[in-house]
Amino acid sequence: MVVCSKSNKFIRDTAINLMVAGSDTMSAALTWFFWKIATHPSVEMKIMKEMTEKLMVKVDKKWECFGVQELDTLVYLHAALCEALCLYPSVAFNPRTTVREDILPSGHRIRPNTPIMVSLYAMGKMEEIWGEDCMQYKPERWISEKGGLIFVPSYKFTAFSGGPRSCLGKAVAFIQLKTIATSIIWNYHVEMVAGHSVSPCVSPILQMKHGLKVRITKST
Repeated sequence: MVVCSKSNKFIRDTAINLMVAGSDTMSAALTWFFWKIATHPSVEMKIMKEMTEKLMVKVDKKWECFGVQELDTLVYLHAALCEALCLYPSVAFNPRTTVREDILPSGHRIRPNTPIMVSLYAMGKMEEIWGEDCMQYKPERWISEKGGLIFVPSYKFTAFSGGPRSCLGKAVAFIQLKTIATSIIWNYHVEMVAGHSVSPCVSPILQMKHGLKVRITKST
């Protein structure tokens, strides 16, 4: 028999953290991603082209199940997901508390035990960080001239936070995102309902205020 040495409070908090981090954040990320795909058909076409070429899947074969190694070859899909997460991170803001006095690059002095709210949502849209086209959905910014992924530091791409307390489930999250994204994109076409308004809801998890209304049709 295995006896757990952790307190009931620790187990409770960990369980809640796993449920929240692994469900709401994933659904939010996919919702924003498919909104971008639906409003940027050229991106959808490039993902389909990449899947056809790299996964060696037959055009008439549906519900293909792809392995982790196969999904890792999809560079453009990874870039498209990163770009969506950058513009619309599942966690909109991240509260932190300073442990010691420090001085920010801006020159502001921060005292110990100072609560700080980091807006991941705002950082993904800052021209100083991402350039003049920061508001555009542009997966190409994540791809090098040689066709590989460009390394972006976690303190720049903050969707999974950074430092020793960054998201431990980042790799698993990308596997889940790619698995669901490839299954839907390969088998269906997602089209926005005309006139539907899309705006973020102010909450810890960045959901859509009015949801995402789309029409789903089978791919031909």
